[in-house]
Amino acid sequence: MGLFHPPTGYHFLVRFEGLLLKYPALPDIGFQEISGLSVEIGVEEYAEGGENRFKHRMPNPITYPNLVMKRGMAISSQIAKWFKDSLEGFQFEAQDITVILLSPEMLPLQAWNFVNAWPIKWSIEGLNAMESSIMIENIEFAYQYYRRISPDSILP
Repeated sequence: MGLFHPPTGYHFLVRFEGLLLKYPALPDIGFQEISGLSVEIGVEEYAEGGENRFKHRMPNPITYPNLVMKRGMAISSQIAKWFKDSLEGFQFEAQDITVILLSPEMLPLQAWNFVNAWPIKWSIEGLNAMESSIMIENIEFAYQYYRRISPDSILP
């Protein structure tokens, strides 16, 4: 039996479920950084009259942060068209987003499916006449919830 080594987080890809049908182009899969993979259960404290030793603690609804993706700026992309349609028409068509962690052999190790996501923020950094750096775009998505997917159920 070999030693267990936790996976590294540098080898991953992103699938935008449904965008390829709506916006035919090369799929947006390459990102430099993804953040917002967290979940939190709120806690409400309730003080009971006559009980001074502690407060009752009860769970509140679950909250999810926004999903933020960072990459070198793409001139033509499905996400840019999706965001443009949302911004200009103020019509938000939710799509699922799947983030897949890969092994060095390109095999899926774990995935997270973000349900009913829509773009809410786009920003760009890198316009600086004093540096020769890559233009970086940050794209932020709101979503209802996410679920963890086992490697066995990830389709290639």
